[in-house]
Amino acid sequence: MDIKELNKMIEKEDKEGRITEKRYWNDLWNCVVEEQANDYTYAEVKDALPLLVSEVNYRQRRYKANSNEMGVDIRKGDICYIDFGPAYINEIGFQHFGLILSIFHNKAFVIPMSGNYEAYQKAYSKTNPKGKRHLMKLGRIKGMNKTSVLFINDAKFINTARIIDVKAHLDIHSNLFKEIKERVIQSLE
Repeated sequence: MDIKELNKMIEKEDKEGRITEKRYWNDLWNCVVEEQANDYTYAEVKDALPLLVSEVNYRQRRYKANSNEMGVDIRKGDICYIDFGPAYINEIGFQHFGLILSIFHNKAFVIPMSGNYEAYQKAYSKTNPKGKRHLMKLGRIKGMNKTSVLFINDAKFINTARIIDVKAHLDIHSNLFKEIKERVIQSLE
């Protein structure tokens, strides 16, 4: 469904009441269901499963104010398993690890990360000065199974209810943590 068509359909409609009471409801619902069915019909398992998991997580967590309501206590420096939800091209999405850089009013500023070896090899560092500056090597962090790389350009605030579990911790007083903060600040310039 074209978003412009959708907006035309609803712009004249009263915004009060339940959506199922609106005259366009059946058309809208059928269109959305058909598009989602097509998405899953042609999807590879590796693409469909993360989407399904994100949909379940969203339904269970969308009304939670923070991770504590899900039984997950977090702090700065934690490396967590997070559901970032659906993503556009060039964004990290669905279920990935992320490093908590700060926590502010029930939101965490996180930097998504991956154990992808190719991304790790392409990351900018002192030993790879021509590497990609949006990638930062973390190395192997205690509690993690692989060497990890941060995706600096995907750093963002999230509702902490998106955090599924804490897997490891990076000392916030370490030189590595300070270097990560500097790289994030540089990315904003």
